[in-house]
Amino acid sequence: APAIGLGVALAQPRRKVVVLDGDGNVLMAMGTLATVGALKPRNFVHIVFDNEVYGSTGNQPTLSQTVRLEQVAKAAGYKNVERVRELDDVVYEAKVMLKEDGPSFLLVKVSELAEDVGRVGIEPAAMTERFRKAAVGVGGASAGPLPL
Repeated sequence: APAIGLGVALAQPRRKVVVLDGDGNVLMAMGTLATVGALKPRNFVHIVFDNEVYGSTGNQPTLSQTVRLEQVAKAAGYKNVERVRELDDVVYEAKVMLKEDGPSFLLVKVSELAEDVGRVGIEPAAMTERFRKAAVGVGGASAGPLPL
C-alpha cells in the first residue's frame, strides 16, 4: 500500500494521499520507508496500525514489539512522526498531519486481538478498477473515501 500511495502522491502532488497500513506490511517492505524518506512527498500521510501480530494469517507475532517503527520512519526521513495509543490522540495527530507538509508517519498502537479477520469480499478486478477511478478522480471517486 505505501509504495502505491507514494506513486499516487508523486503523480498528483496537489492531492493529500493517506495510506492505511499495518505493522506486518511495514516490516515486510521496509525499503518503502526509505524511498518515501528520500523522495519526501509533501502530500503523503502514512498511518500504521500496530497490533504486533500478522492478524490476517493467524496472529503470529511481528517484530514491532522490539523494532520501533516510528523511529525507523524518522531515521528514513519522514518529516512528521508520532506514536499514539488513544483515540483522541489519533484524531488530533491525523488532523495535524493532514494540514502539515509531509511526509508524515502516524503509528497507532492497537490491540492484537484479531478474531477471524476474514478475506476481502471484493473481486480483485473490481478492486483494481475502483482504485484506478479514485486515483485519477473519475466519477467523483476522489471526493471521499471509497465504500468497502
